[in-house]
Parts: sequence; structure tokens; C-alpha cells
Amino acid sequence: MAGEGVERLFDGVYMVGGKLATVNLAKGHRVYGEGLVELGGVEYRLWNPYRSKLAAAVLNGLKTMKIAHGMSVLYLGAATGTTASHVSDIVGSGGAVYCVELSERNMRELINVCERRPNMLPILGDAMHTDIYSGTVDSCDIIYQDVSAREQAQILLENSRFLKKGGYAYFVIKSQSVDVGMDPKKVFESELKNLRGRFDVIETVQIEPYDELHLFTVLKKL
Repeated sequence: MAGEGVERLFDGVYMVGGKLATVNLAKGHRVYGEGLVELGGVEYRLWNPYRSKLAAAVLNGLKTMKIAHGMSVLYLGAATGTTASHVSDIVGSGGAVYCVELSERNMRELINVCERRPNMLPILGDAMHTDIYSGTVDSCDIIYQDVSAREQAQILLENSRFLKKGGYAYFVIKSQSVDVGMDPKKVFESELKNLRGRFDVIETVQIEPYDELHLFTVLKKL
């Protein structure tokens, strides 16, 4: 897939002209005003690290990238679909991205994105109440969580029922959502401690300057 001026970083993730990109699954269409670049008959979508914590983590040295072609991903906190659409590009037509979002306003925009991407399924609901989508999501290879909530570790634990044994969770810890008055490092430590016994911490990545007061973590289900 990679050609002149294109460097493959991971399955489905590239550097194109020095900028992060994925191959556009919905050719000709943008999701958030991102640039489109065509090389060798392939259309790439530039991936903005200031708009996507996963992109920020990749640029800041993420080593463990298990999101790949054909994978099924339960995406908690999909918002308007910015990062979820790049995950959609990566997993391709053989994969699936189950997009859980609480905000009805965000959902309206997310549905527009999903209409052009058959591998994305929008689910309106609270990620803490997993019964809402238990009939839709059977099991998944990956959980990606980027939720603004106080009980972030608990949300991941509740949703781990859908994650295959040995599956990976990409867990964005938002310190200000948990406790605005606590030292962010203490928040990160506390949230990861709450997951001990159910997950192994594989990797942590600081994502400054793209996003502050967040920790990007990669976990493996035991």
C-alpha cells in the first residue's frame, strides 16, 4: 500500500509527506475538515493529533498498536466521529467499530459519518449502562475509551464483558473529569490501580503538547 512519499508506521497508519494519515475508507469525503492526499491511486486522510488522542499517542511514540485490519472495536465516547473514523479506516471493510455516544447532539453528526462508513455503527447510550447495547455488541478485539466521566475505570470494567480474553483496551484517562482538585499523576495512578487484577498495563504515553492533563494507556485483559 505504501508508495513514494509514504511510510508505513502500523497496519493502516502512515506518514504521508511527514504527516500522519490513514487510507480513506469513504473516498472523497472528509469528517472534520482534514486534508486529503492522493498518491499512487490511494487517497489518504491526514490525521490531526490536536483533534485525536490516538494520533497524538502515535506521534509521541506509541509502540503497542493492536488496532488493525479486520478487528472489531467497541469505541466508548465516539463524540462526532473524529478518531472513530480513522479507526474505521484502519480496521477496514472487514472490521467493525461500535460507536457508543451519550450526547444526542454529537450523535446527529456521528450518524452522518456512519452513513458513509458501513463498518461504523452508532449507538446512543451511556457507556456505564452496557445492557443498552449488549444485544448489538457480542464480543470485540479492542475497547477504545475516551469518556468524560468521573468513574472512568469503572466504565472500562463494566465494558470488559465484551472484550475477548487477551484483548486490548486503549484507555484515555482524563484527570480533570475524575477530580479537578487532585494532582493529575495521582488520578492516573488511582484509575490504573482500580483496574489491577483485570488488566495488565502494557504501555502509557504522555500526549502533550497535543492534549494536557490526559494519560493515554494501553491495557491487556487478563
